[in-house]
Amino acid sequence: MTTQVLDEVTPSAVPAVGYGRTIERSLAHRSAISEVFVTDVQSIRPMAVTAGIHLPLTHLYYSDHTQRPSAHDALLLLEAGRQAAIAGSHTNAGVPRETCAIVDAFEFTVHAPHALRIGREPGPPRIDTDFYGKTSRRNGRYRKGRLEQRVYLGDVHVADHWMDVLFLRAEENEILRHAQRGTPAPLSSQFSAVPGPVTPVAPALVGRQNPLNVVLGEPEFTAGAVSARVAPRFDNPALFDHDYDHLPAMTLVEAARQLALLTVGSASGTPAPVYAVGFEATFHRFAELDVPVTATAHRDPGGSTRHTIRVHLSQQEQEIAVLTVTVVDASHIHGA
Repeated sequence: MTTQVLDEVTPSAVPAVGYGRTIERSLAHRSAISEVFVTDVQSIRPMAVTAGIHLPLTHLYYSDHTQRPSAHDALLLLEAGRQAAIAGSHTNAGVPRETCAIVDAFEFTVHAPHALRIGREPGPPRIDTDFYGKTSRRNGRYRKGRLEQRVYLGDVHVADHWMDVLFLRAEENEILRHAQRGTPAPLSSQFSAVPGPVTPVAPALVGRQNPLNVVLGEPEFTAGAVSARVAPRFDNPALFDHDYDHLPAMTLVEAARQLALLTVGSASGTPAPVYAVGFEATFHRFAELDVPVTATAHRDPGGSTRHTIRVHLSQQEQEIAVLTVTVVDASHIHGA
């Protein structure tokens, strides 16, 4: 096995990127053009790219938040980074378009929440990505890789992101899925709703306006913890842009965020007007579509303006993922 190691990218090496249109949707693994947020991908050098990003101001999912002042959703930046990495892996790392990228772990941290406030417009957004990977001596294919990203709005370094990924061919992914389940996995298009009748959480309690974007149901509150069913709507085009045979990672991250807001709000008895600015996740298994998923968070008194909530996701009493969500109050958005 060989490992690609790169030096730190210097600002002078970053070429200009275009913002006139989004890239071809298959490069971002999206079905709907409206769900593509990368406008251009330019090579910095081998195994490193910079990408222009479009941050929509009106979006069914990413703009549907009750917190004020309005700010760009951190998960929008995370999704844009995911798309930039996928596109860059195809254009610069030689990864075939039909390859499945399975997320093992990631961390996303917003350093400058105030720069996300809508209306300030500190500058055009871009994401710089370095790819690190191991190739097989036998066929030169990448099997595992890590991406490291820096997110900018103009000259403001807004966030950092790293992600560990397993690359599989379609047939390899099918073998892995069958080995874990023992049976073929159903597709999201086969369901009209989540498994079993689930009463969704009131949208305001998880910082949402549109019930379509609520992914939790039937919450339970105890003295030390909050738990809920992960119950997304399969007809939500942002979360399920195409057919899946599992709950995608971004849906699980949204579930963790909503449970974090529910947990912080439960301490005061009112919806928490907080913003998610940090995510860390480790995924152990696929989240199956036809088995109930439970999310559990332990109450964290935290500070007066910042809270860190650890969320455990399980199916059939087996842990499938652990996520940590950091939320801050509006003072961080108003900050200089």
